[in-house]
Amino acid sequence: MAELQGIDLTVNGQRTQRHVQPRTHLVDFVRGELGLKGSHLGCEHGVCGACTVEVNGKIVRGCLTLAVQADGARVRTIEGLSEDGDVRDLQDAFIRHAALQCGFCTPGMVMAAKELLENKPDASRAEVREWMSGNYCRCTGYHAIVEAICETLALRAGSAGSAGAAGAAGAAVKEAGQ
Repeated sequence: MAELQGIDLTVNGQRTQRHVQPRTHLVDFVRGELGLKGSHLGCEHGVCGACTVEVNGKIVRGCLTLAVQADGARVRTIEGLSEDGDVRDLQDAFIRHAALQCGFCTPGMVMAAKELLENKPDASRAEVREWMSGNYCRCTGYHAIVEAICETLALRAGSAGSAGAAGAAGAAVKEAGQ
């Protein structure tokens, strides 16, 4: 058995210090050590996106990231994202559009969509589809997920008062109806 390594990180705003096996994946750490069960283990190869968490403001695959790699980092899981209220509008849109069924992929979808909303607030429907293509859903067929994200883009653009962004986001929603 490998020697345990100490890690010191902040998870959802709470400083956490633990000793872990060097091979412990970040998603296993947050689920097993911290009891944060929102991120899921799906493929365990970084393909499905169910294990998505945020490290220092960027999403990563928790099944490909070792807990020791997050030493000194700020980690946010779906629980922290939900508590902060940063994605309440997106979560409401997921509900309105029935963009979830079993819910297994939903935390990873929301984490990826949040990053899209922040980095590409004027994304087209095609760009939303491309961005979300790294997350698998076996239940919904993606249409409702894309609809929910496009609606959130449009609503955020409208509330920001930006005519250009609102027009682009509105076009994305209009395009969604095609």
